[in-house]
Amino acid sequence: MVKHYRPAGKKKEGNAAKFLTRTHALKQLQISLPLFRKLCILKGVTPREPKKKFKGNDKTYYHVKDISFLHHEPLLEIHRAIRVHERKIKKAEAKKNVERANRLRERTPKPKIDRIIRQRYPRFVDALGELDDCLTMVHLFAALPATESKKIDVERVHKCRRLAHEWQAFVSRTHKLRKTFVSVKGIYYQAEVEGQTITWLTPHSLQQVVSNDVDIPTMLNFLQIYEPLLAFINFHLYHSIKLKYPPILDPRLEALAADLYALSRYANANTRPAILNSEASQSVESEQLESKPVGAETENENSELRLAQLQHQLPSNEPGALMHLVEKASGEDEEEYDEETRQCKNLFQNVKIFLSREVPRESLLFIIPAFGGIVSWEGEGAPFVESDQGITHQIVDREAQGHRFLSREYVQPQWVFDSVNARIILPTENYLVGRIPPPHLSPFVDYDEEGAYVPEYAKTIKHLQAAARKEVLPLPGLEKDLEDPQNLLAEGVIDRAAANHAAKEKQKMTIHELRYQEDLKKELKGAAYTSTGSTAREETSAGLIQTGESTNSAHANVDDGAEMSKLLLSRKKRKLLEAMRISNERKQTKYDIITERKKKIDEAQKQRS
Repeated sequence: MVKHYRPAGKKKEGNAAKFLTRTHALKQLQISLPLFRKLCILKGVTPREPKKKFKGNDKTYYHVKDISFLHHEPLLEIHRAIRVHERKIKKAEAKKNVERANRLRERTPKPKIDRIIRQRYPRFVDALGELDDCLTMVHLFAALPATESKKIDVERVHKCRRLAHEWQAFVSRTHKLRKTFVSVKGIYYQAEVEGQTITWLTPHSLQQVVSNDVDIPTMLNFLQIYEPLLAFINFHLYHSIKLKYPPILDPRLEALAADLYALSRYANANTRPAILNSEASQSVESEQLESKPVGAETENENSELRLAQLQHQLPSNEPGALMHLVEKASGEDEEEYDEETRQCKNLFQNVKIFLSREVPRESLLFIIPAFGGIVSWEGEGAPFVESDQGITHQIVDREAQGHRFLSREYVQPQWVFDSVNARIILPTENYLVGRIPPPHLSPFVDYDEEGAYVPEYAKTIKHLQAAARKEVLPLPGLEKDLEDPQNLLAEGVIDRAAANHAAKEKQKMTIHELRYQEDLKKELKGAAYTSTGSTAREETSAGLIQTGESTNSAHANVDDGAEMSKLLLSRKKRKLLEAMRISNERKQTKYDIITERKKKIDEAQKQRS
């Protein structure tokens, strides 16, 4: 039968009907390429990969439905209105009508992102699941310098710092931090909030230089949706712990830049009635009579503080105004915490730490309170001074110390990070000032995986963890000794009757194993054997004369059997088996390389000594 002829320009079929190129999409939407990229970022539209690229492999393809969604997007009309408004401003400036130009600038329409956030994240858990890139971007812009050439204004940097410190204050107060790792790129953190694992990266506290190779406009487009997203998440999380949002900060501590360590009395006062509602209801009348002038003063202070913050008279970008968020609210129930959170909360429970001025203060002020520690720093507004006799540890990073207190230990900052990852307070001998600290191991690597290289310090930490849990781990090379029934009897694990029975069973298994090994050796030699292990008197001449050839043939038979078993598998299982083999070879190669490097390092250290 002749195939039906379809004239050109009629209805399309297949991939041509489902996808279209970026050039075609721009023609349909009648917008520029930068605006199209911005809309795709805000709406979460990503390029697609059709099975057949009908316009060529060098084109970018989008789904037709995604472009149709953008075609009816209200943001498109808002940006068109903004473009028209900018033309009016240019026209007013050309006519030297400054008053009209300023009035038009104040009335510039602004796009609203809250509707898009509700569309993209219908549930709160969905927003938490995609918070990794959001936190990384916000922390990055919080550390960047404000430059007009890159269109990074001061207000945006301050807002990013404020959002980042509010998030860190919530994580510290609720003890949700789980892992941390210091790398060349920055400091990695991992927290667990409402069952979602969130990992983000913060840059080091150094002067950041914005390179010309970085596409800042695209990053600002991402930041346009990340800022309100993080604000909504902070709002929900703060209300979940009965705190008002945004927190009203203490101006004195804020002006002193007390880095994530202060919370104003206002937030703490707002928390107390919500927790102790029953107690407050019994004494309402007396409190009303006594607190009239105090309440009026508090309201005036609140209004003045909020007004100062809105006018940017206070450095609201500083984390110093969030101290008491990491303190325990009165009446807080510890039964709400799970076992892991309770363990993290009590890690630095009896530890009082003082930070010297040369250590990364902002990071340590975030980590130590998250694990239940008490921390202070050098400067005004600190909770306690350096001469406090209750200090147990002082974090320093320079050998020359003006005055040393014998009642405390001087350790390097790595001790805090390693103790957090190990979930135990590690011995401070290897972290003393002036010594080379042990390797900083990544908590994101699973050393228990089969074939993985386990560093020596990881084995040491494992034994320290077992000692903290009061467990007994075998020494290297003595794992089999704990299987001996006599050792188990001596340790009190089993009684004498069970030990005798286990000894008899172990003796039988040893006899069977020896008999099986002898049968295998005789099979390789070409000798016939019975089920009881006794060999026949008649042996083949080939087995007596050509012992080496029979051994090679036995190995060949084993290989042939393995190949036959592969042929019996399906194609999918054969490919899976081959992938497993390649993966194991890669792991073994990596293990051999690391082992060889360690051997060379050890030899070099021996030669130096």
